[in-house]
Amino acid sequence: MNEKSAPHPCFYRLLEASPDGREWVEPTPSTAGPWSTDAQHGGPPAALLARGIERLAGASWTIGRFTMELLGPVPVATLTLSASVLRPGRSVQLVGAELHDVEAGRTVARAHAWVFPVSTSGPGQPTPLAHSPEDGETRPRPEGWHGGYLDAVEWRWIKGSVEEAGPGIVWMRPPRLVEGEETSPVQRLLACVDSASGASAALDVREWGFLNTELSVHLLRPPVGEWVCLDAETTLSTGSVGVATSAAYDGLGLVARSAQALLVVPR
Repeated sequence: MNEKSAPHPCFYRLLEASPDGREWVEPTPSTAGPWSTDAQHGGPPAALLARGIERLAGASWTIGRFTMELLGPVPVATLTLSASVLRPGRSVQLVGAELHDVEAGRTVARAHAWVFPVSTSGPGQPTPLAHSPEDGETRPRPEGWHGGYLDAVEWRWIKGSVEEAGPGIVWMRPPRLVEGEETSPVQRLLACVDSASGASAALDVREWGFLNTELSVHLLRPPVGEWVCLDAETTLSTGSVGVATSAAYDGLGLVARSAQALLVVPR
């Protein structure tokens, strides 16, 4: 899903920062989601909110659980990013972040994260997957889906596709989050996991809308390397609610599990 338009090398450009930590950012067209060129895919805002949380918490803390509430469409327009400590502590802390639509004057996305002390002495050992990005295939972007984010991310499909109903397994490599900055491993992960509902699309996007209102991610550790693998599945029922879940991997093994509540409506 990369051949139809030239992607931008980043999702955002930093415009200004104030002494109190608030930042003004400009989204590039690469943030736009498949539904509209005027609204962002959920991945870039999730990563940007994580960036605010990580910068406030500091390098000695790592995100263990991240939840994002999408309070409305996130526009491809100037935003402000702010973060605050909601519950300080020596063992764990709760940190929040918000994205504010400057032109409309409203908050469009909010995140809460429990952060834990950085450590490499845990008892668990990850199990590597039997495949890598080199084993995957590129697939064309389906008709009816806008480019933007879909063209900016590199995709290597192991199983399924957005045009095949059912679970999907795909390796993803997103571009830089903010121009001129190194993207952290957690930011890279969160730029990808919101794609679980697309990677495991159970409905035709030309006939149905399946938009997520939130994203919840439990992280075991920050991923290693530039690629993230999603093993995703969407579950539907007779109502307007769907659930998209994924297990996220790097080259070493499992790093996170995600879930999204989907609004399922005819287009």
